[in-house]
Amino acid sequence: MSDAATHAVAGAAGGCVSLAITYPLVNLSTRKAVKSEEGHDTIVASLKRIYAREGIAGLYSGLESSLLGMALTNGIYYASYERVRAIMLKRKEGALTTAQGITAGLIAGITTSMITNPIWTIQVAQSTRGKESIAVAAQRIYNEAGVLGFWRGIGPALVLVLNPVIQYTTFERLLALILTLRKSPTRSSLTSLDLFILGAASKLIATGSTYPIIVVKSRLQAATHKYKSSLHAILHILRKEGLHGLYAGLVPKLVQSVLTAAFMFVAQRRIYEMLRAI
Repeated sequence: MSDAATHAVAGAAGGCVSLAITYPLVNLSTRKAVKSEEGHDTIVASLKRIYAREGIAGLYSGLESSLLGMALTNGIYYASYERVRAIMLKRKEGALTTAQGITAGLIAGITTSMITNPIWTIQVAQSTRGKESIAVAAQRIYNEAGVLGFWRGIGPALVLVLNPVIQYTTFERLLALILTLRKSPTRSSLTSLDLFILGAASKLIATGSTYPIIVVKSRLQAATHKYKSSLHAILHILRKEGLHGLYAGLVPKLVQSVLTAAFMFVAQRRIYEMLRAI
Protein backbone atom coordinates (compact mmCIF):
# COMPACT_ATOMS: atom_id res chain seq x y z
CA MET A 1 0.00 0.00 0.00
CA SER A 2 1.37 3.44 -0.94
CA ASP A 3 2.11 5.99 1.76
CA ALA A 4 -0.74 8.25 0.59
CA ALA A 5 -3.18 5.32 0.61
CA THR A 6 -2.03 4.31 4.09
CA HIS A 7 -2.64 7.86 5.32
CA ALA A 8 -6.09 7.82 3.70
CA VAL A 9 -7.12 4.55 5.37
CA ALA A 10 -5.67 5.60 8.73
CA GLY A 11 -7.36 9.00 8.50
CA ALA A 12 -10.73 7.47 7.66
CA ALA A 13 -10.51 4.90 10.46
CA GLY A 14 -9.25 7.40 13.01
CA GLY A 15 -11.99 9.85 12.13
CA CYS A 16 -14.73 7.24 12.51
CA VAL A 17 -13.43 6.12 15.90
CA SER A 18 -13.29 9.68 17.23
CA LEU A 19 -16.70 10.59 15.80
CA ALA A 20 -18.43 7.55 17.28
CA ILE A 21 -17.09 8.48 20.71
CA THR A 22 -18.36 12.07 20.58
CA TYR A 23 -21.43 11.83 18.31
CA PRO A 24 -24.13 12.93 20.80
CA LEU A 25 -22.30 16.26 20.99
CA VAL A 26 -22.26 16.50 17.18
CA ASN A 27 -26.01 15.92 17.13
CA LEU A 28 -26.64 18.48 19.87
CA SER A 29 -24.48 21.13 18.23
CA THR A 30 -26.22 20.68 14.86
CA ARG A 31 -29.67 20.95 16.43
CA LYS A 32 -28.76 24.10 18.33
CA ALA A 33 -27.18 25.67 15.24
CA VAL A 34 -30.22 24.95 13.07
CA LYS A 35 -32.99 25.37 15.66
CA SER A 36 -32.25 28.41 17.77
CA GLU A 37 -35.36 27.64 19.79
CA GLU A 38 -33.58 24.60 21.25
CA GLY A 39 -32.64 26.93 24.09
CA HIS A 40 -29.55 27.76 26.10
CA ASP A 41 -29.45 24.82 28.50
CA THR A 42 -26.19 23.26 29.57
CA ILE A 43 -24.78 20.41 27.50
CA VAL A 44 -25.87 17.81 30.05
CA ALA A 45 -29.39 19.26 30.37
CA SER A 46 -29.81 19.39 26.59
CA LEU A 47 -28.65 15.81 26.13
CA LYS A 48 -31.03 14.68 28.88
CA ARG A 49 -33.92 16.48 27.16
CA ILE A 50 -33.21 14.78 23.83
CA TYR A 51 -32.93 11.40 25.56
CA ALA A 52 -36.21 11.90 27.44
CA ARG A 53 -38.00 12.93 24.25
CA GLU A 54 -36.48 10.53 21.70
CA GLY A 55 -34.52 7.90 23.60
CA ILE A 56 -30.99 6.75 22.82
CA ALA A 57 -31.82 6.75 19.10
CA GLY A 58 -32.37 10.50 19.27
CA LEU A 59 -28.85 11.08 20.57
CA TYR A 60 -27.43 9.12 17.64
CA SER A 61 -29.78 10.22 14.84
CA GLY A 62 -27.71 10.69 11.71
CA LEU A 63 -24.76 8.65 13.02
CA GLU A 64 -24.61 6.33 10.01
CA SER A 65 -24.38 9.18 7.50
CA SER A 66 -21.88 10.95 9.76
CA LEU A 67 -19.63 7.89 9.89
CA LEU A 68 -19.81 7.58 6.12
CA GLY A 69 -19.12 11.29 5.75
CA MET A 70 -16.25 11.18 8.22
CA ALA A 71 -14.65 8.18 6.50
CA LEU A 72 -14.89 9.87 3.10
CA THR A 73 -13.89 13.30 4.38
CA ASN A 74 -10.85 12.17 6.34
CA GLY A 75 -9.82 9.60 3.76
CA ILE A 76 -9.91 12.12 0.91
CA TYR A 77 -8.45 14.92 3.02
CA TYR A 78 -5.54 12.90 4.40
CA ALA A 79 -4.75 11.38 1.00
CA SER A 80 -4.77 14.80 -0.69
CA TYR A 81 -2.92 16.54 2.15
CA GLU A 82 -0.20 13.92 2.44
CA ARG A 83 0.23 13.74 -1.33
CA VAL A 84 0.82 17.48 -1.52
CA ARG A 85 2.97 17.33 1.63
CA ALA A 86 5.16 14.58 0.15
CA ILE A 87 5.71 16.65 -2.97
CA MET A 88 6.63 19.73 -0.94
CA LEU A 89 9.10 17.94 1.30
CA LYS A 90 12.29 16.22 0.25
CA ARG A 91 11.55 13.50 2.80
CA LYS A 92 8.32 12.20 4.35
CA GLU A 93 9.10 13.22 7.93
CA GLY A 94 9.34 16.68 9.42
CA ALA A 95 7.14 19.78 9.31
CA LEU A 96 5.83 22.04 6.55
CA THR A 97 6.44 25.75 6.50
CA THR A 98 3.38 27.92 7.16
CA ALA A 99 2.94 28.70 3.45
CA GLN A 100 3.24 25.03 2.51
CA GLY A 101 0.75 24.03 5.20
CA ILE A 102 -1.80 26.57 3.96
CA THR A 103 -1.39 25.49 0.33
CA ALA A 104 -1.69 21.79 1.14
CA GLY A 105 -4.71 22.45 3.34
CA LEU A 106 -6.50 24.52 0.70
CA ILE A 107 -6.02 21.92 -2.02
CA ALA A 108 -7.11 19.07 0.23
CA GLY A 109 -10.03 21.02 1.70
CA ILE A 110 -11.53 22.17 -1.60
CA THR A 111 -11.27 18.67 -3.05
CA THR A 112 -12.88 17.13 0.01
CA SER A 113 -15.74 19.66 0.28
CA MET A 114 -16.81 19.30 -3.34
CA ILE A 115 -16.96 15.51 -3.09
CA THR A 116 -18.49 15.06 0.37
CA ASN A 117 -21.02 17.92 0.66
CA PRO A 118 -23.99 15.65 -0.28
CA ILE A 119 -23.41 13.26 2.62
CA TRP A 120 -23.14 16.13 5.12
CA THR A 121 -26.38 17.61 3.78
CA ILE A 122 -28.03 14.25 4.45
CA GLN A 123 -26.49 14.13 7.95
CA VAL A 124 -27.92 17.54 8.87
CA ALA A 125 -31.33 16.45 7.58
CA GLN A 126 -31.21 13.27 9.66
CA SER A 127 -29.99 15.01 12.79
CA THR A 128 -32.62 17.75 12.74
CA ARG A 129 -35.62 15.68 11.62
CA GLY A 130 -35.21 12.61 13.78
CA LYS A 131 -35.48 8.99 12.74
CA GLU A 132 -34.90 9.16 8.98
CA SER A 133 -32.70 6.64 7.18
CA ILE A 134 -30.05 7.81 4.74
CA ALA A 135 -32.25 6.68 1.83
CA VAL A 136 -35.34 8.50 3.11
CA ALA A 137 -33.42 11.70 3.83
CA ALA A 138 -31.73 11.59 0.43
CA GLN A 139 -35.05 11.02 -1.35
CA ARG A 140 -36.67 13.92 0.48
CA ILE A 141 -33.80 16.27 -0.39
CA TYR A 142 -34.01 15.20 -4.03
CA ASN A 143 -37.79 15.67 -4.11
CA GLU A 144 -37.50 19.15 -2.60
CA ALA A 145 -34.59 20.55 -4.61
CA GLY A 146 -33.35 18.02 -7.15
CA VAL A 147 -29.70 17.04 -7.49
CA LEU A 148 -28.51 20.54 -6.58
CA GLY A 149 -30.19 20.11 -3.20
CA PHE A 150 -27.31 17.87 -2.17
CA TRP A 151 -24.94 20.78 -2.61
CA ARG A 152 -26.90 23.18 -0.42
CA GLY A 153 -24.45 25.09 1.73
CA ILE A 154 -21.51 24.47 -0.60
CA GLY A 155 -20.59 28.18 -0.47
CA PRO A 156 -20.02 28.23 3.30
CA ALA A 157 -18.52 24.74 3.04
CA LEU A 158 -15.83 26.06 0.70
CA VAL A 159 -15.21 28.99 3.04
CA LEU A 160 -14.86 26.43 5.83
CA VAL A 161 -11.89 25.01 3.97
CA LEU A 162 -10.15 27.57 6.17
CA ASN A 163 -11.04 25.43 9.21
CA PRO A 164 -8.73 22.51 8.43
CA VAL A 165 -6.19 24.94 6.98
CA ILE A 166 -6.08 26.75 10.32
CA GLN A 167 -6.14 23.43 12.17
CA TYR A 168 -3.36 21.72 10.26
CA THR A 169 -1.21 24.83 9.95
CA THR A 170 -1.47 25.28 13.72
CA PHE A 171 -0.74 21.58 14.19
CA GLU A 172 2.34 21.76 11.96
CA ARG A 173 3.65 24.90 13.71
CA LEU A 174 3.20 23.35 17.16
CA LEU A 175 4.71 20.12 15.86
CA ALA A 176 7.74 21.94 14.50
CA LEU A 177 8.18 23.70 17.83
CA ILE A 178 8.07 20.43 19.77
CA LEU A 179 10.48 18.69 17.38
CA THR A 180 12.86 21.63 17.63
CA LEU A 181 12.75 21.70 21.42
CA ARG A 182 13.38 17.96 21.54
CA LYS A 183 16.02 18.16 18.82
CA SER A 184 14.25 15.37 16.96
CA PRO A 185 13.82 15.45 13.15
CA THR A 186 10.94 12.95 12.92
CA ARG A 187 7.37 12.48 14.11
CA SER A 188 8.10 9.01 15.44
CA SER A 189 9.28 10.53 18.73
CA LEU A 190 5.79 11.88 19.50
CA THR A 191 3.77 10.17 22.23
CA SER A 192 0.00 9.64 22.18
CA LEU A 193 -0.33 12.44 24.76
CA ASP A 194 1.65 14.78 22.48
CA LEU A 195 -0.70 14.03 19.58
CA PHE A 196 -3.78 14.41 21.81
CA ILE A 197 -2.70 17.86 23.01
CA LEU A 198 -1.61 19.02 19.54
CA GLY A 199 -4.90 17.86 18.01
CA ALA A 200 -7.01 19.47 20.73
CA ALA A 201 -5.20 22.82 20.64
CA SER A 202 -5.22 23.13 16.86
CA LYS A 203 -8.93 22.23 16.55
CA LEU A 204 -9.95 24.62 19.33
CA ILE A 205 -8.38 27.53 17.45
CA ALA A 206 -9.82 26.45 14.09
CA THR A 207 -13.40 25.87 15.24
CA GLY A 208 -13.61 28.97 17.42
CA SER A 209 -12.51 31.22 14.56
CA THR A 210 -14.88 29.81 11.90
CA TYR A 211 -18.00 28.88 13.89
CA PRO A 212 -20.45 31.46 12.43
CA ILE A 213 -19.86 29.96 8.98
CA ILE A 214 -20.60 26.51 10.41
CA VAL A 215 -23.99 27.80 11.64
CA VAL A 216 -24.83 29.29 8.24
CA LYS A 217 -23.83 26.10 6.43
CA SER A 218 -25.94 23.93 8.75
CA ARG A 219 -29.02 26.12 8.29
CA LEU A 220 -28.67 26.17 4.52
CA GLN A 221 -28.29 22.39 4.44
CA ALA A 222 -31.25 21.83 6.77
CA ALA A 223 -33.41 24.09 4.56
CA THR A 224 -35.61 24.95 7.55
CA HIS A 225 -35.26 28.65 6.72
CA LYS A 226 -35.80 30.23 3.31
CA TYR A 227 -32.45 31.92 2.95
CA LYS A 228 -31.56 33.24 -0.49
CA SER A 229 -27.80 33.15 0.05
CA SER A 230 -25.14 32.89 2.73
CA LEU A 231 -25.11 36.68 3.12
CA HIS A 232 -28.89 36.76 3.45
CA ALA A 233 -28.65 34.04 6.11
CA ILE A 234 -26.07 36.00 8.12
CA LEU A 235 -28.09 39.23 7.96
CA HIS A 236 -31.34 37.43 8.82
CA ILE A 237 -29.77 35.68 11.82
CA LEU A 238 -28.27 38.95 13.09
CA ARG A 239 -31.59 40.76 12.67
CA LYS A 240 -33.79 38.09 14.26
CA GLU A 241 -31.45 36.54 16.84
CA GLY A 242 -28.59 38.95 17.30
CA LEU A 243 -24.91 38.03 17.36
CA HIS A 244 -25.69 35.12 19.64
CA GLY A 245 -27.52 33.41 16.77
CA LEU A 246 -24.27 33.04 14.84
CA TYR A 247 -22.79 31.20 17.80
CA ALA A 248 -25.75 28.94 18.63
CA GLY A 249 -24.43 25.56 19.72
CA LEU A 250 -20.84 26.81 20.06
CA VAL A 251 -20.09 25.21 23.43
CA PRO A 252 -21.04 21.61 22.51
CA LYS A 253 -19.35 22.10 19.14
CA LEU A 254 -16.10 23.22 20.75
CA VAL A 255 -16.15 20.36 23.24
CA GLN A 256 -16.97 17.84 20.52
CA SER A 257 -14.51 19.24 17.96
CA VAL A 258 -11.62 19.37 20.40
CA LEU A 259 -12.24 15.84 21.69
CA THR A 260 -12.82 14.46 18.19
CA ALA A 261 -9.67 16.07 16.80
CA ALA A 262 -7.60 14.96 19.76
CA PHE A 263 -8.78 11.35 19.54
CA MET A 264 -8.48 11.42 15.75
CA PHE A 265 -4.85 12.53 15.67
CA VAL A 266 -3.93 9.80 18.15
CA ALA A 267 -5.95 7.08 16.40
CA GLN A 268 -4.86 8.12 12.91
CA ARG A 269 -1.18 8.11 13.78
CA ARG A 270 -1.30 4.78 15.60
CA ILE A 271 -3.37 3.12 12.86
CA TYR A 272 -0.95 4.51 10.27
CA GLU A 273 2.01 3.03 12.15
CA MET A 274 0.28 -0.36 12.40
CA LEU A 275 -0.51 -0.39 8.68
CA ARG A 276 3.06 0.53 7.76
CA ALA A 277 4.34 -2.28 9.96
CA ILE A 278 2.28 -4.89 8.10
